[in-house]
Amino acid sequence: MERDARPGLVLQHGESGPPAILGDWLVGRGIEHEVHETWREPLPGAAADYGWVASLGSEHTPGANGALAWVEAEIEFLRSALELGVPVLGLCFGGQTLAVAAGGSVAPSEPPEIGWIGIETSDPELVPAGPWLHYHYDMLRPPADSEVLAWSPAGPAAFVLGPSLGLEFHPESTPEIAAAWARMDDAARLERLGIDPARLEDGAPGARDAAIRLFDAWWERVGFYRRDGMGTLSKIAEAELSSPSDPRRST
Repeated sequence: MERDARPGLVLQHGESGPPAILGDWLVGRGIEHEVHETWREPLPGAAADYGWVASLGSEHTPGANGALAWVEAEIEFLRSALELGVPVLGLCFGGQTLAVAAGGSVAPSEPPEIGWIGIETSDPELVPAGPWLHYHYDMLRPPADSEVLAWSPAGPAAFVLGPSLGLEFHPESTPEIAAAWARMDDAARLERLGIDPARLEDGAPGARDAAIRLFDAWWERVGFYRRDGMGTLSKIAEAELSSPSDPRRST
Protein backbone atom coordinates (compact mmCIF):
# COMPACT_ATOMS: atom_id res chain seq x y z
CA MET A 1 0.00 0.00 0.00
CA GLU A 2 1.40 3.38 -0.94
CA ARG A 3 1.96 6.04 1.66
CA ASP A 4 -0.13 9.20 1.64
CA ALA A 5 1.88 11.70 -0.44
CA ARG A 6 -0.34 14.68 0.34
CA PRO A 7 1.26 17.47 2.40
CA GLY A 8 0.02 18.40 5.83
CA LEU A 9 -1.63 21.71 6.62
CA VAL A 10 -0.77 23.80 9.69
CA LEU A 11 -3.38 26.46 10.49
CA GLN A 12 -1.81 29.46 12.23
CA HIS A 13 -4.16 32.08 13.68
CA GLY A 14 -1.95 35.06 14.42
CA GLU A 15 1.63 36.26 14.41
CA SER A 16 1.95 35.60 18.16
CA GLY A 17 1.07 31.90 17.80
CA PRO A 18 3.66 30.30 15.48
CA PRO A 19 4.17 26.54 15.02
CA ALA A 20 7.42 26.81 17.06
CA ILE A 21 8.29 23.35 18.44
CA LEU A 22 5.74 21.68 16.15
CA GLY A 23 7.40 23.37 13.18
CA ASP A 24 10.83 22.25 14.33
CA TRP A 25 9.54 18.69 14.70
CA LEU A 26 8.00 18.67 11.23
CA VAL A 27 11.22 19.91 9.64
CA GLY A 28 13.36 17.52 11.67
CA ARG A 29 11.22 14.55 10.70
CA GLY A 30 11.12 15.60 7.05
CA ILE A 31 7.31 15.81 7.02
CA GLU A 32 6.03 17.89 4.13
CA HIS A 33 3.60 20.60 5.16
CA GLU A 34 2.26 24.08 4.49
CA VAL A 35 1.63 26.81 7.07
CA HIS A 36 -1.54 28.78 6.33
CA GLU A 37 -2.18 32.18 7.94
CA THR A 38 -5.93 32.01 8.51
CA TRP A 39 -6.29 35.63 9.62
CA ARG A 40 -4.85 36.84 6.30
CA GLU A 41 -6.19 34.43 3.67
CA PRO A 42 -9.30 32.27 3.25
CA LEU A 43 -8.89 28.61 4.09
CA PRO A 44 -7.89 26.26 1.28
CA GLY A 45 -10.79 24.88 -0.68
CA ALA A 46 -10.69 21.21 0.28
CA ALA A 47 -9.47 19.30 3.33
CA ALA A 48 -9.12 16.28 1.06
CA ASP A 49 -6.05 17.91 -0.53
CA TYR A 50 -4.09 17.33 2.70
CA GLY A 51 -2.82 14.24 4.47
CA TRP A 52 -3.41 15.78 7.90
CA VAL A 53 -4.30 19.12 9.51
CA ALA A 54 -2.86 20.79 12.63
CA SER A 55 -4.73 23.72 14.17
CA LEU A 56 -2.75 25.99 16.51
CA GLY A 57 -3.76 28.37 19.29
CA SER A 58 -5.72 31.62 19.16
CA GLU A 59 -7.21 34.25 21.46
CA HIS A 60 -10.62 33.54 19.90
CA THR A 61 -13.20 30.97 20.98
CA PRO A 62 -14.85 28.59 18.51
CA GLY A 63 -18.62 28.58 18.65
CA ALA A 64 -18.84 31.88 20.55
CA ASN A 65 -21.44 34.47 19.62
CA GLY A 66 -19.97 37.01 17.22
CA ALA A 67 -17.00 34.82 16.32
CA LEU A 68 -14.95 36.03 13.37
CA ALA A 69 -15.78 34.61 9.96
CA TRP A 70 -12.52 32.66 9.73
CA VAL A 71 -13.26 30.94 13.05
CA GLU A 72 -16.60 29.65 11.77
CA ALA A 73 -14.96 28.67 8.48
CA GLU A 74 -12.32 26.66 10.32
CA ILE A 75 -14.96 24.73 12.26
CA GLU A 76 -16.51 23.71 8.95
CA PHE A 77 -13.09 22.90 7.48
CA LEU A 78 -12.23 20.58 10.37
CA ARG A 79 -15.69 19.03 10.21
CA SER A 80 -15.03 18.27 6.56
CA ALA A 81 -11.60 16.83 7.46
CA LEU A 82 -13.20 14.48 9.97
CA GLU A 83 -15.85 13.38 7.50
CA LEU A 84 -13.15 12.67 4.92
CA GLY A 85 -10.95 10.80 7.38
CA VAL A 86 -8.18 13.42 7.39
CA PRO A 87 -6.42 13.25 10.78
CA VAL A 88 -6.46 16.45 12.85
CA LEU A 89 -4.11 17.60 15.60
CA GLY A 90 -5.78 20.37 17.62
CA LEU A 91 -3.73 22.48 20.04
CA CYS A 92 -5.71 24.54 22.59
CA PHE A 93 -7.91 26.68 20.28
CA GLY A 94 -7.35 23.93 17.72
CA GLY A 95 -8.49 21.31 20.23
CA GLN A 96 -11.57 23.37 21.01
CA THR A 97 -12.31 23.77 17.31
CA LEU A 98 -11.87 20.04 16.74
CA ALA A 99 -14.28 19.35 19.61
CA VAL A 100 -16.92 21.72 18.22
CA ALA A 101 -16.50 20.34 14.69
CA ALA A 102 -17.12 16.82 16.02
CA GLY A 103 -20.21 17.74 18.03
CA GLY A 104 -18.65 18.87 21.31
CA SER A 105 -18.61 22.37 22.72
CA VAL A 106 -16.63 25.02 24.58
CA ALA A 107 -17.46 26.53 27.98
CA PRO A 108 -15.74 28.89 30.42
CA SER A 109 -12.80 27.27 32.19
CA GLU A 110 -13.32 26.98 35.95
CA PRO A 111 -10.77 28.09 36.87
CA PRO A 112 -8.92 29.68 33.94
CA GLU A 113 -5.59 27.91 33.49
CA ILE A 114 -2.44 29.90 32.77
CA GLY A 115 0.94 28.42 33.52
CA TRP A 116 2.97 25.22 33.34
CA ILE A 117 0.52 22.68 34.73
CA GLY A 118 0.73 18.91 35.03
CA ILE A 119 -2.13 16.68 33.90
CA GLU A 120 -3.51 13.26 34.81
CA THR A 121 -3.21 10.96 31.81
CA SER A 122 -4.49 7.48 31.09
CA ASP A 123 -2.14 7.16 28.10
CA PRO A 124 1.26 8.64 28.98
CA GLU A 125 2.82 7.19 25.83
CA LEU A 126 0.58 9.37 23.66
CA VAL A 127 -0.03 12.26 26.10
CA PRO A 128 2.71 12.61 28.74
CA ALA A 129 1.84 14.12 32.10
CA GLY A 130 3.79 17.34 31.52
CA PRO A 131 3.84 19.96 33.01
CA TRP A 132 2.45 21.60 29.88
CA LEU A 133 1.83 25.22 28.98
CA HIS A 134 -1.84 26.06 29.55
CA TYR A 135 -3.17 29.46 28.51
CA HIS A 136 -6.94 29.43 28.29
CA TYR A 137 -9.99 31.09 29.75
CA ASP A 138 -12.33 28.61 28.05
CA MET A 139 -12.34 24.81 28.12
CA LEU A 140 -13.22 22.24 25.46
CA ARG A 141 -16.04 19.78 26.08
CA PRO A 142 -15.17 16.64 24.10
CA PRO A 143 -17.66 15.11 21.66
CA ALA A 144 -19.69 12.19 22.98
CA ASP A 145 -18.04 9.60 20.73
CA SER A 146 -14.48 10.58 21.63
CA GLU A 147 -12.21 9.05 24.27
CA VAL A 148 -10.86 11.42 26.93
CA LEU A 149 -7.25 10.58 27.76
CA ALA A 150 -6.14 13.36 30.11
CA TRP A 151 -7.46 15.85 32.64
CA SER A 152 -6.18 19.10 34.10
CA PRO A 153 -7.55 20.61 37.33
CA ALA A 154 -10.18 22.45 35.24
CA GLY A 155 -11.36 19.51 33.14
CA PRO A 156 -10.59 17.50 29.99
CA ALA A 157 -7.09 18.14 28.64
CA ALA A 158 -6.88 15.62 25.77
CA PHE A 159 -9.20 13.46 23.70
CA VAL A 160 -8.89 11.20 20.68
CA LEU A 161 -11.32 10.60 17.86
CA GLY A 162 -9.86 7.93 15.59
CA PRO A 163 -6.49 9.25 14.41
CA SER A 164 -7.33 12.82 15.53
CA LEU A 165 -6.05 14.27 18.80
CA GLY A 166 -7.41 17.35 20.56
CA LEU A 167 -5.49 19.05 23.37
CA GLU A 168 -6.36 21.87 25.79
CA PHE A 169 -2.74 22.91 26.15
CA HIS A 170 0.21 24.09 24.04
CA PRO A 171 2.94 21.49 23.42
CA GLU A 172 4.08 23.60 20.45
CA SER A 173 4.83 26.76 22.41
CA THR A 174 7.97 27.92 24.21
CA PRO A 175 8.48 29.86 27.45
CA GLU A 176 9.31 32.94 25.39
CA ILE A 177 5.99 32.68 23.51
CA ALA A 178 4.11 32.21 26.80
CA ALA A 179 5.71 35.32 28.29
CA ALA A 180 4.80 37.32 25.19
CA TRP A 181 1.16 36.24 25.51
CA ALA A 182 1.15 37.39 29.14
CA ARG A 183 2.51 40.78 28.13
CA MET A 184 -0.38 41.14 25.66
CA ASP A 185 -2.97 40.02 28.22
CA ASP A 186 -4.89 42.16 30.71
CA ALA A 187 -2.40 42.71 33.55
CA ALA A 188 -5.16 43.34 36.11
CA ARG A 189 -6.93 40.13 35.17
CA LEU A 190 -3.72 38.12 35.52
CA GLU A 191 -3.09 39.71 38.91
CA ARG A 192 -6.58 38.75 40.09
CA LEU A 193 -5.85 35.17 39.05
CA GLY A 194 -2.55 35.20 40.90
CA ILE A 195 -0.54 34.76 37.70
CA ASP A 196 3.03 36.07 37.66
CA PRO A 197 3.94 36.58 33.97
CA ALA A 198 7.63 36.26 34.81
CA ARG A 199 7.06 32.67 35.95
CA LEU A 200 5.79 31.72 32.50
CA GLU A 201 9.20 32.43 31.00
CA ASP A 202 10.78 29.97 33.46
CA GLY A 203 9.19 27.14 31.50
CA ALA A 204 9.11 23.56 32.76
CA PRO A 205 11.96 21.03 32.75
CA GLY A 206 11.70 18.58 29.88
CA ALA A 207 8.70 20.28 28.23
CA ARG A 208 10.31 20.43 24.80
CA ASP A 209 11.37 16.77 24.88
CA ALA A 210 7.87 15.80 26.04
CA ALA A 211 6.38 17.73 23.11
CA ILE A 212 8.58 15.83 20.66
CA ARG A 213 7.46 12.52 22.21
CA LEU A 214 3.82 13.59 21.96
CA PHE A 215 4.14 14.58 18.29
CA ASP A 216 5.98 11.34 17.50
CA ALA A 217 3.32 9.28 19.24
CA TRP A 218 0.51 11.09 17.39
CA TRP A 219 2.31 10.52 14.10
CA GLU A 220 2.56 6.81 14.90
CA ARG A 221 -1.15 6.82 15.70
CA VAL A 222 -1.93 8.41 12.36
CA GLY A 223 0.26 5.73 10.82
CA PHE A 224 -0.02 6.97 7.23
CA TYR A 225 -3.75 6.39 6.98
CA ARG A 226 -5.12 6.40 3.48
CA ARG A 227 -8.58 6.23 1.97
CA ASP A 228 -9.73 3.12 0.21
CA GLY A 229 -12.39 2.90 -2.47
CA MET A 230 -15.19 2.65 0.10
CA GLY A 231 -14.32 5.97 1.74
CA THR A 232 -13.03 4.32 4.90
CA LEU A 233 -9.55 4.38 6.37
CA SER A 234 -7.00 1.59 6.52
CA LYS A 235 -3.63 1.67 8.20
CA ILE A 236 -0.32 0.70 6.67
CA ALA A 237 1.55 -1.94 8.63
CA GLU A 238 3.81 -0.50 11.30
CA ALA A 239 6.77 -2.12 9.55
CA GLU A 240 6.29 0.27 6.65
CA LEU A 241 6.72 3.33 8.84
CA SER A 242 10.08 4.98 8.26
CA SER A 243 12.23 5.63 11.32
CA PRO A 244 12.28 9.39 12.09
CA SER A 245 15.55 11.25 12.28
CA ASP A 246 16.56 13.34 15.25
CA PRO A 247 14.43 16.48 15.54
CA ARG A 248 16.00 19.81 14.68
CA ARG A 249 16.66 21.85 17.79
CA SER A 250 15.92 25.54 17.62
CA THR A 251 18.32 28.08 19.04
